[in-house]
Amino acid sequence: MQSRYDVVVVGGGHNGLTAAAYLARAGRSVLVLERLDHVGGAAVSAQAFPGVDARLSRYSYLVSLLPRQVVDELGLPLRLVRRRYSSYTPIPGATGQGLLIDNADERATARSFERIGAAGDHRAWQRFGAMTHHVAQRVFPTMTEPLRSADEVRALVDDDDAWHALTGAPLAELLESTFTDDTVRGVALTDALIGTFAAAGSPSLQQNRCFLYHVIGGGTGDWDVPVGGMGAVTGALESAAVAAGADVVTRAEVTAVDPAGEVTWVDDDGGSHAVGAGHVLAGCAPATLARLLGEQDAGDPPEGSQLKVNMLLRRLPRLRDASVDPAAAFSGTFHVNEGYGQLQTAYDEAAAGRLPTLPPCEIYCHSLTDSSILGPTLRGSGAHTLTLFGLHQPARLFAADNEAARSAALAATLRALDEVLAEPIEDCLLQTPAGEPCLEVRTPLDLQADVGLPGGNIFHRDLRWPWAETPEDVGRWGVETEHPRVLVCGAGARRGGGVSGIPGRAAAMAVLGARA
Repeated sequence: MQSRYDVVVVGGGHNGLTAAAYLARAGRSVLVLERLDHVGGAAVSAQAFPGVDARLSRYSYLVSLLPRQVVDELGLPLRLVRRRYSSYTPIPGATGQGLLIDNADERATARSFERIGAAGDHRAWQRFGAMTHHVAQRVFPTMTEPLRSADEVRALVDDDDAWHALTGAPLAELLESTFTDDTVRGVALTDALIGTFAAAGSPSLQQNRCFLYHVIGGGTGDWDVPVGGMGAVTGALESAAVAAGADVVTRAEVTAVDPAGEVTWVDDDGGSHAVGAGHVLAGCAPATLARLLGEQDAGDPPEGSQLKVNMLLRRLPRLRDASVDPAAAFSGTFHVNEGYGQLQTAYDEAAAGRLPTLPPCEIYCHSLTDSSILGPTLRGSGAHTLTLFGLHQPARLFAADNEAARSAALAATLRALDEVLAEPIEDCLLQTPAGEPCLEVRTPLDLQADVGLPGGNIFHRDLRWPWAETPEDVGRWGVETEHPRVLVCGAGARRGGGVSGIPGRAAAMAVLGARA
């Protein structure tokens, strides 16, 4: 190792690796310091169950926000696969009924709307999708540019009704004026609540910001499956960084950042090290950076709001709705307890300090789209993965006793899932060679311990609009701090959140611009 680098990156998550790859390719000397024994942060694949040949996307699991520009500029050998089915939503309390949205067959989708008594909402759904697609096409290309003003982005969108509906009023107004059916409203609302603890009508508009990020990805809003799992994304970025000359050191926990240009870290043996830096790029959360700088983070403490459950099944479970193939239902997003009213009830219960009685959650099966994450024997046996993401489970509910709350949340979530299945999900679980069920559950507090997400917040802090909100930020990259040589390059940057590489690229562009 050198005693000084042009750039030291704190945190080897996918954004830190993105920044390192760009800067090393530009001829800068780069050091990446990662606390864990591997890079990737939350964007990793892992053999979650001992003795079972399956590498699951353990935390992050789908890709939408990664620009093709980043893939092309870094020459990443990535393959993303589009899912045919958008979603399947069983109707609460209605045995044998559900809404299946088929991206490849609009007539079949229309018939599904009709079967659940929401025929009048089908055309509204099409118009709603056309509106969000239009916004995505106009807004997403700006994500790899210096920040534009809100007025500039509004002019790009060129649809004042859509702009106001998405950015000027609580999302509830748009959903309630567009759709009449509770299930359809709920399906649309879920994109606003991923990892976000908010109600549809919250005046904070935090749900609107989350919704916007979820519908603009790639200019289409599609959420794709990374072939090989999320680790394929991280692996490609690490290879690009190392091939360009970046040094990557794991088991290196950064303990302090001096904004004058020094980073201190300790190794596994407790040995302390210091390295000089022309710039420091923080792939860690802003709250973590503030601690490393010896400062107080001015914002509210971050709080995640999700339960993550990974499962490996012997086979897919049968559905109560016999008209739908389980392979179709689980290859898209499978919604449970995510009707519009159910989501509000779950939010109200959690806001009152109680685990939701009927936990809302959504599930998808990676292996139906990409079986490469399973070993040959598992593939041949009919085994499949299931990834479950539970909503409205904020960190505060787990603070007093994380273990007990985790068990209670898991039990309630599995009961909720069983209500829409024709057989208990636990009867379908594969077992490890030691006889343990292949089931892993992580709360927000577990995610904080595992991968350093403050409060388990998958976005590092509340999402912000992907444009400048003050005149002085216009033309910047959304990664700047009050220290000229310290930049944020992780999910906590403006235009952060999701697996995108956007903050990492933005930080690299800011450094290169400063050096030009």
